[in-house]
Amino acid sequence: MAFNLNIERKESVNKCVRFPVRILNDIEKITTENNVSFSKFVIEACEYALKDIEEQKKKQKVKS
Repeated sequence: MAFNLNIERKESVNKCVRFPVRILNDIEKITTENNVSFSKFVIEACEYALKDIEEQKKKQKVKS
């Protein structure tokens, strides 16, 4: 296998986050069952939440 550089690597930073044990256990179960990394899961969940917040803001503006 040849060495390949990951050109699509996005800029990132490290953050320390504390999770309640129950939530961490649930996340670890899901990541194991779906063969996905913990970081990938958290990033996807955050992106989903951010999109949802924007959609909720748009819906509230329409109602106003």
